[in-house]
Amino acid sequence: MSQVEHFDTLILGSGQGGKLLAWHLGRSGQRVAVVERQWVGGSCPAVACLPSKNEIWSARVAHLVRHAGDFGTTTGPVAVDMAKVRERKRGMIEREAAFHVQAYASSGAELIMGSGRFIGPKTIAVQLNDGGTRTLAGDQVVVNVGTHAAIPDVPGLLAANPLTHIGALDLDYAPAHLVVLGGGYIGIEMAQAYRRFGSRVTIVERGARLMAREDVDISEEMRGILNNEGIDIVTGAETVRVEGRSGTQVRVVLRTASGERVIEGSDILVAAGRVPNTAGIGLEQAGIELDERGYIRVNDRLQASAPGVWAIGEVAGSPQFTHVSVDDFRIVRDNLAGTDRTTTGRLVPYTLFTDPPLARVGLNERDALRDGIAVRVATLPMSNVLRTEATDETQGFMKVLVDAKDDRILGFSMIGPEAGEVMASVQTAMIAELPYPKLRDAVISHLTFAEGLGPLLSKVPARAA
Repeated sequence: MSQVEHFDTLILGSGQGGKLLAWHLGRSGQRVAVVERQWVGGSCPAVACLPSKNEIWSARVAHLVRHAGDFGTTTGPVAVDMAKVRERKRGMIEREAAFHVQAYASSGAELIMGSGRFIGPKTIAVQLNDGGTRTLAGDQVVVNVGTHAAIPDVPGLLAANPLTHIGALDLDYAPAHLVVLGGGYIGIEMAQAYRRFGSRVTIVERGARLMAREDVDISEEMRGILNNEGIDIVTGAETVRVEGRSGTQVRVVLRTASGERVIEGSDILVAAGRVPNTAGIGLEQAGIELDERGYIRVNDRLQASAPGVWAIGEVAGSPQFTHVSVDDFRIVRDNLAGTDRTTTGRLVPYTLFTDPPLARVGLNERDALRDGIAVRVATLPMSNVLRTEATDETQGFMKVLVDAKDDRILGFSMIGPEAGEVMASVQTAMIAELPYPKLRDAVISHLTFAEGLGPLLSKVPARAA
């Protein structure tokens, strides 16, 4: 074993929360090391959130150009250059990587590129990417290793070399027929993007409907939007086996209520959930316990079972969003500074970057029914929001849940243009515990999508006497 190098803080993984903590502690004068296996800034700027939104925007431009005639602009034949789409995305990734290298340098935190494995309490052996090894120990250790795409145990699927979101975001061609296994958020985003790039697309979902965690009306609205763009959707379908190889020809054999069905495509994308990156990194050597799903077991302060060890982001079982990892950073940062900050009660929003996007914060009707919470519900079609008269973006609706006993807003969902931006206004009101009439009666700028909040909240039923 190489000589042990000691640090004040040792961080395994350079995802969003971990790198922010490293930069903060480094600037505070600590000796900090971050061990990263592959991506300088973690997966978000390299292969996940930023690259996916980059390509989704390229797909939206292609869609708008094809429909330019609807708005009075005449165009010629439209073609998508996927090599150029990929080049644009790679340019963004290179800029992000350069930013991260500079941020490490200016903070004083050391970035070590290599594969780390615990060999004892708060001690990690690193196999360096450029050869050699280092052994590192920290007074405190933070685990920030994230998750990876799950590949279901379906006969022939692994041998078919399927795409995950990583490979799908680095293609230089639009598949002739992309078969997407999984009707959740990643699968839906990728399905719509590649349909707009020119692919034929089929989504296969094992459950009875898309996005099972959403209310039925949300799920059905999204299905209608995707169907209108020519995306085929098969629900209630179990994948029995896969034949062939993605990129050439694949056959997906399904079991449905009406019998066996075969879908033939050119490429297959697996979007069937995530698996924590906790296997094979020696957590047991460090006394770090896992929960029943394989995530690091933490308390509400994000402390692991081993003394002096913390976990941040998806590997800690936190909701799988970059903005949650940022909040995890704040929690660990403040707790290391001696305050008492927890994950309890935090209000976590999310946005699905389809077109139109879906945004939600707080409860939906499904959650309220499950938890026995009495609510008042109001909905408003996007066609009733005046801004859509100018943009023709009439698909979708807004939906709000208000506590039946008082006037607190408990949840908000929206499928519609700028849904994530509109949601932020409602989230702010929820955090401030404003009674809904305060937001209903606010003077909101005309002509905006957020202006629809007034009519929506005006439809909230009165409290029962």
